[in-house]
Amino acid sequence: MTAAHVTLCFLLRDGPDSEHVLLGTKKTGFGRGKVVGVGGHVEAGETASQAACREVMEEVSVVVAPEDLVPAGTVDFVFPARPEWDMATTVFLTRAWQGEPSESDEIAPAWFPVNRLPVERMWADAEHWLPAMISGQRIAVQVRLAADNENVAEVHTVEWADPA
Repeated sequence: MTAAHVTLCFLLRDGPDSEHVLLGTKKTGFGRGKVVGVGGHVEAGETASQAACREVMEEVSVVVAPEDLVPAGTVDFVFPARPEWDMATTVFLTRAWQGEPSESDEIAPAWFPVNRLPVERMWADAEHWLPAMISGQRIAVQVRLAADNENVAEVHTVEWADPA
């Protein structure tokens, strides 16, 4: 079985006390109730950057131009107990967009200080790679989930060479 190709896009801005990142509480489907990044599946005929821009528009109603995306790395999620959930994720950052993030049927967005991510409400893997990518590290990460599909069994990180 092949891993699904998905994207995540993290909007960044300067906050009153530190840098902030836009995350959202997932309202439906996979990960419901968790605080997640904005993103989703790459559709047939789309590039990862096109998918990221489309997903940001669909989920939080802001426009991001592909040229404003900064490739941050990749995260491959391996679910040994549910291989059909495996995902190959391309991660982008951006500081440029048009519009103000707003709630959709899928995501309730909110800004969080980068130095105080709500890790207790996120997937257990996020703290292993998200702060590093936001801080400028370009990495390729493989996350192997435990049998409960929630906790992290292993994380492997290497420097990422952007194929673009």
